[in-house]
Amino acid sequence: MVDRLQNQVEKEERDLTILRAVIEDGPIGIVKLSERTGLPEHKVRYSLRMLENDGFVQPTPDGAIPAEDIEERVERINSGLTELIGRLEKLRDDEVEVEATN
Repeated sequence: MVDRLQNQVEKEERDLTILRAVIEDGPIGIVKLSERTGLPEHKVRYSLRMLENDGFVQPTPDGAIPAEDIEERVERINSGLTELIGRLEKLRDDEVEVEATN
């Protein structure tokens, strides 16, 4: 179960890395994003597609740019992350106990 969660967090971390680069350097294309982030081009392409589907970036002939309402969207991300951290801390604190049956 933890492995699935870790894989999902790594994917979201990659998406946020790409989003941050688009916000800071947009318009920016796949090759430059790959160079800037150190991520392979196929992963950059996938993350850009997901970010576009979610409305965070927009494609242009010159490369990806942030959505017009990116400030609001980033606020929601940060708020959601804070809530998620709290939930994960609660899960950690509510330890699962297993009694040995011998």
